[in-house]
Amino acid sequence: MGKFARSWALMKSSANILRQDKELMLFPLLAGLASLVVIATFAWPVFALASSHHAEFEGQREHVSPIFMLVSFLFYFVQYSVVIFFNVALASAAMIRLDGGNPTLGDGIRVAMSKLPNIIGYALISATVGMILRALQERFGLIGRIVVGFLGFGWTVATFLVVPVLAAQDVGPVDAVKRSASLLKDTWGENLIGNAGIGVAGGILTFCLIFVSGVLFFAAASTHSVALMVAVGVVAIIALVALSLFQTAMHGVYSAALYRFAHDGDPGQGFDRALLESAFRQKK
Repeated sequence: MGKFARSWALMKSSANILRQDKELMLFPLLAGLASLVVIATFAWPVFALASSHHAEFEGQREHVSPIFMLVSFLFYFVQYSVVIFFNVALASAAMIRLDGGNPTLGDGIRVAMSKLPNIIGYALISATVGMILRALQERFGLIGRIVVGFLGFGWTVATFLVVPVLAAQDVGPVDAVKRSASLLKDTWGENLIGNAGIGVAGGILTFCLIFVSGVLFFAAASTHSVALMVAVGVVAIIALVALSLFQTAMHGVYSAALYRFAHDGDPGQGFDRALLESAFRQKK
Protein backbone atom coordinates (compact mmCIF):
# COMPACT_ATOMS: atom_id res chain seq x y z
CA MET A 1 0.00 0.00 0.00
CA GLY A 2 1.39 3.40 -1.00
CA LYS A 3 1.83 6.33 1.35
CA PHE A 4 -1.27 8.18 0.17
CA ALA A 5 -3.51 5.11 0.25
CA ARG A 6 -2.20 4.19 3.71
CA SER A 7 -2.66 7.76 4.93
CA TRP A 8 -6.20 7.81 3.62
CA ALA A 9 -6.97 4.50 5.35
CA LEU A 10 -5.59 5.76 8.67
CA MET A 11 -7.52 8.99 8.29
CA LYS A 12 -10.73 7.03 7.68
CA SER A 13 -10.07 4.99 10.83
CA SER A 14 -9.75 8.20 12.84
CA ALA A 15 -12.84 9.63 11.15
CA ASN A 16 -14.83 6.52 12.05
CA ILE A 17 -13.93 7.04 15.70
CA LEU A 18 -15.09 10.66 15.46
CA ARG A 19 -18.36 9.62 13.88
CA GLN A 20 -19.01 7.50 16.95
CA ASP A 21 -18.00 10.31 19.33
CA LYS A 22 -18.63 13.64 17.66
CA GLU A 23 -18.18 15.38 21.02
CA LEU A 24 -14.43 14.79 20.66
CA MET A 25 -14.42 17.78 18.29
CA LEU A 26 -15.46 19.98 21.21
CA PHE A 27 -11.94 19.73 22.65
CA PRO A 28 -10.19 21.56 19.77
CA LEU A 29 -13.12 24.00 19.66
CA LEU A 30 -12.64 24.85 23.34
CA ALA A 31 -8.88 25.04 22.80
CA GLY A 32 -9.40 27.53 19.98
CA LEU A 33 -11.79 29.69 22.00
CA ALA A 34 -9.46 29.66 25.01
CA SER A 35 -6.53 30.58 22.76
CA LEU A 36 -8.47 33.58 21.45
CA VAL A 37 -9.04 34.69 25.05
CA VAL A 38 -5.30 34.38 25.73
CA ILE A 39 -4.46 36.39 22.60
CA ALA A 40 -6.96 39.09 23.54
CA THR A 41 -5.56 39.22 27.08
CA PHE A 42 -1.99 39.72 25.89
CA ALA A 43 -2.81 41.94 22.91
CA TRP A 44 -2.89 45.25 24.80
CA PRO A 45 0.33 44.84 26.86
CA VAL A 46 2.19 43.58 23.78
CA PHE A 47 0.91 46.50 21.69
CA ALA A 48 1.86 48.98 24.43
CA LEU A 49 5.36 47.53 24.74
CA ALA A 50 5.81 47.44 20.96
CA SER A 51 4.78 51.09 20.72
CA SER A 52 7.16 52.17 23.48
CA HIS A 53 10.05 50.20 21.98
CA HIS A 54 9.44 50.91 18.30
CA ALA A 55 13.15 51.15 17.51
CA GLU A 56 13.69 47.60 18.66
CA PHE A 57 11.49 46.43 15.80
CA GLU A 58 13.53 48.38 13.25
CA GLY A 59 16.67 46.22 13.25
CA GLN A 60 17.86 46.59 16.86
CA ARG A 61 16.60 43.26 18.19
CA GLU A 62 19.76 42.70 20.21
CA HIS A 63 18.51 45.40 22.59
CA VAL A 64 14.97 44.09 23.12
CA SER A 65 13.86 45.00 26.62
CA PRO A 66 13.70 42.27 29.29
CA ILE A 67 10.08 43.24 29.97
CA PHE A 68 9.09 42.55 26.38
CA MET A 69 10.91 39.21 26.47
CA LEU A 70 9.16 38.32 29.73
CA VAL A 71 5.72 39.17 28.33
CA SER A 72 6.49 37.16 25.19
CA PHE A 73 7.55 34.18 27.28
CA LEU A 74 4.42 34.42 29.42
CA PHE A 75 2.30 34.47 26.27
CA TYR A 76 4.05 31.36 24.95
CA PHE A 77 3.65 29.65 28.31
CA VAL A 78 -0.05 30.40 28.78
CA GLN A 79 -0.86 29.56 25.17
CA TYR A 80 1.01 26.25 25.36
CA SER A 81 -0.71 25.45 28.67
CA VAL A 82 -4.16 25.96 27.16
CA VAL A 83 -3.45 23.95 24.00
CA ILE A 84 -1.72 21.08 25.81
CA PHE A 85 -4.48 20.91 28.42
CA PHE A 86 -7.19 20.35 25.82
CA ASN A 87 -4.96 18.03 23.78
CA VAL A 88 -4.47 15.85 26.86
CA ALA A 89 -8.22 15.95 27.46
CA LEU A 90 -8.84 14.88 23.85
CA ALA A 91 -6.26 12.08 24.04
CA SER A 92 -7.78 10.85 27.30
CA ALA A 93 -11.28 10.73 25.82
CA ALA A 94 -9.96 9.05 22.66
CA MET A 95 -8.30 6.33 24.73
CA ILE A 96 -11.60 5.63 26.48
CA ARG A 97 -13.19 5.11 23.07
CA LEU A 98 -10.29 2.92 21.91
CA ASP A 99 -10.86 0.81 25.04
CA GLY A 100 -14.47 0.34 23.98
CA GLY A 101 -15.98 2.96 26.28
CA ASN A 102 -18.22 5.92 25.54
CA PRO A 103 -16.34 9.06 26.63
CA THR A 104 -17.91 12.42 27.41
CA LEU A 105 -16.49 15.92 27.42
CA GLY A 106 -16.34 15.78 31.20
CA ASP A 107 -14.30 12.56 31.15
CA GLY A 108 -11.52 14.19 29.16
CA ILE A 109 -11.56 17.40 31.21
CA ARG A 110 -11.37 15.45 34.49
CA VAL A 111 -8.32 13.50 33.35
CA ALA A 112 -6.62 16.68 32.12
CA MET A 113 -7.34 18.41 35.44
CA SER A 114 -5.77 15.51 37.32
CA LYS A 115 -2.65 15.92 35.16
CA LEU A 116 -2.56 19.73 35.46
CA PRO A 117 0.83 20.03 37.24
CA ASN A 118 2.47 17.82 34.60
CA ILE A 119 0.73 19.74 31.81
CA ILE A 120 1.99 23.05 33.20
CA GLY A 121 5.48 21.60 33.50
CA TYR A 122 5.48 20.45 29.90
CA ALA A 123 4.07 23.81 28.78
CA LEU A 124 6.98 25.50 30.55
CA ILE A 125 9.45 23.27 28.71
CA SER A 126 7.70 23.85 25.37
CA ALA A 127 7.59 27.62 25.89
CA THR A 128 11.30 27.67 26.74
CA VAL A 129 12.18 25.64 23.66
CA GLY A 130 9.96 27.87 21.52
CA MET A 131 11.60 31.06 22.80
CA ILE A 132 15.10 29.66 22.26
CA LEU A 133 14.30 28.57 18.70
CA ARG A 134 12.72 31.94 17.93
CA ALA A 135 15.76 33.78 19.33
CA LEU A 136 18.11 31.68 17.20
CA GLN A 137 16.03 32.31 14.10
CA GLU A 138 15.95 36.08 14.61
CA ARG A 139 19.60 36.45 15.59
CA PHE A 140 21.22 34.40 12.83
CA GLY A 141 18.92 35.11 9.88
CA LEU A 142 18.95 32.52 7.10
CA ILE A 143 21.39 30.24 8.91
CA GLY A 144 19.26 30.56 12.01
CA ARG A 145 16.15 29.51 10.10
CA ILE A 146 17.94 26.44 8.75
CA VAL A 147 19.25 25.48 12.20
CA VAL A 148 15.85 26.11 13.77
CA GLY A 149 14.25 23.95 11.09
CA PHE A 150 16.43 20.97 12.02
CA LEU A 151 16.10 21.55 15.75
CA GLY A 152 12.35 22.02 15.47
CA PHE A 153 12.07 18.82 13.45
CA GLY A 154 14.02 16.89 16.08
CA TRP A 155 11.90 18.34 18.89
CA THR A 156 8.68 17.47 17.06
CA VAL A 157 9.81 13.87 16.60
CA ALA A 158 10.98 13.51 20.20
CA THR A 159 7.72 14.88 21.61
CA PHE A 160 5.37 13.20 19.13
CA LEU A 161 3.78 11.03 21.83
CA VAL A 162 4.15 13.30 24.86
CA VAL A 163 0.44 14.22 24.99
CA PRO A 164 -0.87 10.62 25.06
CA VAL A 165 1.91 9.71 27.52
CA LEU A 166 0.76 12.50 29.83
CA ALA A 167 -2.84 11.35 29.41
CA ALA A 168 -2.17 7.67 30.09
CA GLN A 169 0.68 7.69 32.61
CA ASP A 170 1.35 9.46 35.88
CA VAL A 171 4.74 10.89 34.92
CA GLY A 172 6.36 14.30 34.99
CA PRO A 173 7.01 16.39 31.87
CA VAL A 174 10.68 15.44 31.53
CA ASP A 175 9.93 11.73 31.85
CA ALA A 176 7.07 12.15 29.36
CA VAL A 177 9.49 13.54 26.77
CA LYS A 178 11.95 10.72 27.47
CA ARG A 179 9.25 8.06 27.16
CA SER A 180 7.93 9.59 23.96
CA ALA A 181 11.37 9.53 22.38
CA SER A 182 12.00 6.00 23.66
CA LEU A 183 8.71 4.65 22.30
CA LEU A 184 9.42 6.07 18.86
CA LYS A 185 13.00 4.81 18.85
CA ASP A 186 12.06 1.31 19.97
CA THR A 187 9.27 0.85 17.47
CA TRP A 188 9.43 2.97 14.33
CA GLY A 189 12.51 5.16 14.66
CA GLU A 190 13.57 6.93 11.52
CA ASN A 191 10.55 5.85 9.50
CA LEU A 192 8.07 7.86 11.60
CA ILE A 193 7.89 11.07 9.58
CA GLY A 194 8.45 9.41 6.20
CA ASN A 195 5.52 7.02 6.59
CA ALA A 196 3.15 9.14 8.68
CA GLY A 197 1.45 11.04 5.88
CA ILE A 198 -1.98 11.23 7.42
CA GLY A 199 -1.98 15.00 6.96
CA VAL A 200 -1.82 14.67 3.17
CA ALA A 201 -5.49 13.80 2.81
CA GLY A 202 -6.49 16.62 5.14
CA GLY A 203 -4.36 19.06 3.18
CA ILE A 204 -5.99 18.05 -0.08
CA LEU A 205 -9.46 18.46 1.41
CA THR A 206 -8.52 21.91 2.71
CA PHE A 207 -7.15 22.95 -0.68
CA CYS A 208 -10.28 21.71 -2.46
CA LEU A 209 -12.50 23.58 0.00
CA ILE A 210 -10.56 26.81 -0.48
CA PHE A 211 -10.61 26.40 -4.26
CA VAL A 212 -14.35 25.73 -4.40
CA SER A 213 -15.00 28.62 -2.01
CA GLY A 214 -12.95 30.93 -4.21
CA VAL A 215 -14.85 29.91 -7.34
CA LEU A 216 -18.19 30.41 -5.59
CA PHE A 217 -17.11 33.78 -4.22
CA PHE A 218 -16.08 35.09 -7.64
CA ALA A 219 -19.33 33.75 -9.08
CA ALA A 220 -21.23 35.61 -6.37
CA ALA A 221 -19.17 38.74 -7.04
CA SER A 222 -20.14 38.60 -10.72
CA THR A 223 -23.77 39.03 -9.66
CA HIS A 224 -22.85 42.22 -7.76
CA SER A 225 -24.84 40.91 -4.80
CA VAL A 226 -23.15 41.90 -1.55
CA ALA A 227 -25.48 39.67 0.45
CA LEU A 228 -24.58 36.64 -1.68
CA MET A 229 -20.85 37.36 -1.38
CA VAL A 230 -21.14 37.68 2.40
CA ALA A 231 -23.15 34.46 2.57
CA VAL A 232 -20.53 32.56 0.55
CA GLY A 233 -17.75 34.00 2.69
CA VAL A 234 -19.47 33.08 5.96
CA VAL A 235 -20.23 29.54 4.79
CA ALA A 236 -16.64 29.11 3.59
CA ILE A 237 -15.22 30.28 6.93
CA ILE A 238 -17.55 27.99 8.87
CA ALA A 239 -16.60 25.06 6.63
CA LEU A 240 -12.87 25.74 7.04
CA VAL A 241 -13.23 26.01 10.82
CA ALA A 242 -15.23 22.77 10.93
CA LEU A 243 -12.63 21.00 8.79
CA SER A 244 -9.85 22.32 11.03
CA LEU A 245 -11.64 21.04 14.14
CA PHE A 246 -12.20 17.68 12.48
CA GLN A 247 -8.54 17.35 11.49
CA THR A 248 -7.31 18.39 14.93
CA ALA A 249 -9.61 15.89 16.62
CA MET A 250 -8.50 13.18 14.20
CA HIS A 251 -4.87 13.91 15.05
CA GLY A 252 -5.68 13.45 18.74
CA VAL A 253 -7.42 10.14 18.09
CA TYR A 254 -4.59 9.02 15.83
CA SER A 255 -1.84 9.92 18.31
CA ALA A 256 -3.71 8.03 21.05
CA ALA A 257 -3.88 4.94 18.82
CA LEU A 258 -0.17 5.25 17.98
CA TYR A 259 0.70 5.46 21.67
CA ARG A 260 -1.35 2.35 22.43
CA PHE A 261 0.29 0.52 19.55
CA ALA A 262 3.79 1.52 20.66
CA HIS A 263 3.18 0.85 24.36
CA ASP A 264 0.81 -2.13 24.32
CA GLY A 265 1.09 -3.49 20.79
CA ASP A 266 -2.65 -2.90 20.26
CA PRO A 267 -4.01 0.36 18.78
CA GLY A 268 -7.49 -0.30 20.16
CA GLN A 269 -10.91 -0.57 18.59
CA GLY A 270 -11.33 1.02 15.18
CA PHE A 271 -7.71 0.72 13.98
CA ASP A 272 -6.14 -2.05 11.93
CA ARG A 273 -3.00 -3.31 13.67
CA ALA A 274 -1.52 -4.62 10.41
CA LEU A 275 -2.03 -1.20 8.81
CA LEU A 276 -0.16 0.52 11.63
CA GLU A 277 2.64 -2.02 11.43
CA SER A 278 3.06 -1.29 7.71
CA ALA A 279 2.92 2.46 8.32
CA PHE A 280 5.56 2.40 11.05
CA ARG A 281 7.71 -0.59 10.29
CA GLN A 282 11.03 -0.55 12.06
CA LYS A 283 13.97 0.28 9.83
CA LYS A 284 16.07 -2.76 9.03
